[in-house]
Amino acid sequence: MTNPDTPHPLSSLMVVDFSRVLAGPFCTMTLGDLGAEIVKVERPGGDDTRAWGPPFVDDESTYYLGVNRNKRSIMLDLREAEDLRTARTLAERADVLVENFRPGTMARFGLDEPTMRRVNPALIYCSISAFGPAEGRELAGYDLLVQALGGLMSLTGSDSQTPTKVGAALVDVLAGLFATVGILAALRERDRSGCGQHVEINLLSALLSALANQSASYVLAGEIPRAVGNGHASIAPYDTYATGQGTIVLAVGNDKQFGLLCDVLGIPDLPRDSRFRTNELRVHNRALLREYLERALAPNSAKYWSRILPEFGVPAGAVNDVAEAFALAEQLGLHPIRNTEDGARRLGRQVASPINLSATPVTYRTRAPRLGEHGAAIRSWLTTLKAGRRTA
Repeated sequence: MTNPDTPHPLSSLMVVDFSRVLAGPFCTMTLGDLGAEIVKVERPGGDDTRAWGPPFVDDESTYYLGVNRNKRSIMLDLREAEDLRTARTLAERADVLVENFRPGTMARFGLDEPTMRRVNPALIYCSISAFGPAEGRELAGYDLLVQALGGLMSLTGSDSQTPTKVGAALVDVLAGLFATVGILAALRERDRSGCGQHVEINLLSALLSALANQSASYVLAGEIPRAVGNGHASIAPYDTYATGQGTIVLAVGNDKQFGLLCDVLGIPDLPRDSRFRTNELRVHNRALLREYLERALAPNSAKYWSRILPEFGVPAGAVNDVAEAFALAEQLGLHPIRNTEDGARRLGRQVASPINLSATPVTYRTRAPRLGEHGAAIRSWLTTLKAGRRTA
């Protein structure tokens, strides 16, 4: 187990992870990157994402590999008495428990928050559900479904008649991040009070919060936002635009930037046009504005403008694919790909955490575990564990 003297922010914490798929595993991976010891409890057959492919690397799903580094795996069938005892012992010894079963499932096994609170008062118990513990408790939740029900698809796509999902499981990731923040806040409170608490996150609320300005336009002004393609409901020009060859993104957020853009494009009088003097006017006249801009962009390629415009302080860039995005991050010195320290080659190649800490950096200790890989070691550790000693 983790050495408690290792200088990482969460190196003294033990997290028992009953979650699967994405929101919970993303949360626990983040905690693991920060040094926590993560024990991943998997049912027979393992995390659903082990089978979600292609692509696979060495017979392992890249979906699973991407969100389960820095963890140890034990396979437990909670319907079996001995395995259930092991699960309960883990929960009794844990600092943090994370689960994303349907509400009520953990109670059937005596692993629910009130039961565990009685035997482990300091436990931070995190439940992630799709629609919360009340009327939505019986509803299954997948990212696509929540994107639809939560309004995100109505905001995404070429127009309001073409609802479109985001190209990544964004709602799950957001819920995982909110769960991480909630757990860290609860740990900080435990430092003060000595008591744990229940952290509850649901995907629908996470999405509604993350809609930010779009949800605020409804809550505050009663306006229901609609899809505007790649454009922005409140900013222009803030969209994709055709050039002489290829497409460019312009993300012009204020009048000064708009003036700089027009100067570079050779249309310096446009900012003084009564239809485009302010951002509000540009939003109302966005279609006409597009005509002026694309006419000025036509003499050169997207590649040319992506190089020239930023040199003059205009936020602009090409539409990259994922490989090009990683290449850009590497070019900018961001080191977007890391290798785990356990010597794993293909399986240890990981997307870098975006968290950069100057004194206690995140770690990439181990690749994602094989199903039940550490079961014997974890059982042996629990057998020999002394009171008050959480890591070995």
